[in-house]
Amino acid sequence: MTRQEYNIVVQQLSNPLYGFSLKFLRNEEDAQDIVQDVFEKLWINRKKVEFLKAKAWMYTTAYNGMINLITKKQRVQLSGSDQLPEKSQKAFNHFESKEVVDRAVNILPPIQKSIILLRDLEGYSYDEIGEILDLSSSQVKVYLFRARNKIKKQLKGSTELV
Repeated sequence: MTRQEYNIVVQQLSNPLYGFSLKFLRNEEDAQDIVQDVFEKLWINRKKVEFLKAKAWMYTTAYNGMINLITKKQRVQLSGSDQLPEKSQKAFNHFESKEVVDRAVNILPPIQKSIILLRDLEGYSYDEIGEILDLSSSQVKVYLFRARNKIKKQLKGSTELV
């Protein structure tokens, strides 16, 4: 990859990669750090990464970096703080509903969370997601189906009124 190709990739993918990282991590500073690390690693490996495969390489690198970051944070924090309440005391307004959906997505296993974000937020095809996460297209579909079912169950349980 040439310097000019690197600059094109940075310009085209910095915002989508940041959005993916932010939705996954829910922390602006961590998302910025991940994106910065990805671009640094891309620069270091620019002679090995083909220009046409840079997008998949960058998302894979970002995904791996986010998993590593989460693993480090989980070693420090107590688990169980992201669980949804089983029942709600009041009806949800728009803001609260969005918060509940975000929590439901946030408690998914990392691979399912990534697939949901890449498919539903970023609009990637099954094949593109498979390439990014090193999965087959059918595996992506199965994980997506399971993730959506988990979210549906969480939302059904959290929106019932007492």
